[in-house]
Amino acid sequence: MLLVRSLVFTAFMLVSVVIFAIGVLLAAPLPVRWRDTIPPAWSRLTLAALKLICRLDYRLEGAENIPAEAAVAFWKHQSMWETLAQMLVFPRQCWVLKRELMAIPIVGWALRLYHPIAIDRGSGRRAVEQVIDQGLERLRAGYWVMIFPEGTRMPPGTTRRYGVSGILLAERAGKPIVPVAHNAGDYWRRNGWLKRPGTIVVRVGQPVATGGRAVQAVSAQIQGWIEAQMREISPGYAGISLDAGHPRAESSGTTGS
Repeated sequence: MLLVRSLVFTAFMLVSVVIFAIGVLLAAPLPVRWRDTIPPAWSRLTLAALKLICRLDYRLEGAENIPAEAAVAFWKHQSMWETLAQMLVFPRQCWVLKRELMAIPIVGWALRLYHPIAIDRGSGRRAVEQVIDQGLERLRAGYWVMIFPEGTRMPPGTTRRYGVSGILLAERAGKPIVPVAHNAGDYWRRNGWLKRPGTIVVRVGQPVATGGRAVQAVSAQIQGWIEAQMREISPGYAGISLDAGHPRAESSGTTGS
């Protein structure tokens, strides 16, 4: 039954995202504030279906830590689930995502209308500069910028060195970074079909100041908080050594990475 429920939900999600994407395209002439209501509506419907079909729900903790003004949010990245949930946890938002997603017929066309920050993660510093430049425009327009600082979905119990673009963006904009931890990977694995029943815990931390601080210090504080929460909410979470590597841009988005 677990496999059957998971397949039924996956079919529902794929059909619904196409239907909603068509709705976005048809709504293109309408005011932006009207179009902005469509992604949260799809997310709300999809998570309701996930609860009904797969008996997988979630609990939000720390919502009071979300500032009234738009800033940057750093999410732990483990599965497809958080790309849905972020649209309900935070107000109107912009996503940093892989450029390849924009080429998906219908869905990618609809994504373009929301002006995401679509990056080529292999372009190094150019991608970092793109996140900063376009992120500043989105923040000035009142949009939150959603980022997965690990850059890709990580299996439960693992992490990697955070990218720098989100921190540099927040510093340039004079904005804090709001960290978010969750254990969705324990129930919905990356690249996996099965959705196990249970309750995902989502924890929103207090905003982390970025002004006048070294990038490494900000990164260490945020990653330290997120990983500490993961050890509390994720069964058997151990963590691993961070990978080395060059500065890179993070990704996010409504369809994962």
